[in-house]
Amino acid sequence: MRSTKENAWPRAACKGMEVSKPMKISEVMKPDDVLIDVSVSSKGRLLQQLSDKAARALGVSERDILAALESREALGSTGIGAGIAIPHAPVAGIERPFGLFVRLTKPIEFDAIDDEPVDIVCLILTPPEGQANHLKLLANVARQLRSEHVLKRIRSTREANHIYSAITECDD
Repeated sequence: MRSTKENAWPRAACKGMEVSKPMKISEVMKPDDVLIDVSVSSKGRLLQQLSDKAARALGVSERDILAALESREALGSTGIGAGIAIPHAPVAGIERPFGLFVRLTKPIEFDAIDDEPVDIVCLILTPPEGQANHLKLLANVARQLRSEHVLKRIRSTREANHIYSAITECDD
């Protein structure tokens, strides 16, 4: 008969595999993390501005964030269609997921899957560990942004707090 100690999994082998509920959007993004009427000329400038804002909020190198985002974009565009992009990447030095929401004044080319320009952007940065839970967060964000009702509210309001309410109203 095996001892309990022999049957136990090493804790390190289970790191990032803990079962938990999907993270709520409101846990990674606050009303102040919603920016409206942002003007940028290109995808590269947008990623640079997002990296700068995130770096200041997180105390992490802007270069590290930008490099992570560019590396992810090199795998394939995070433009999911319908004018929406969800750039996301794990970044060393981040202790918990972080999000920024941006509504652009004018849509920009983003190499989206439908070849349409993007005007709604939700940045998601996560720690390198626990990626299974972070994918659930990403799916939650994508689900919210695919709702025609939510998109209509986001595109029609002039108030950042109304956008925040729209993207968090059905928080899982």
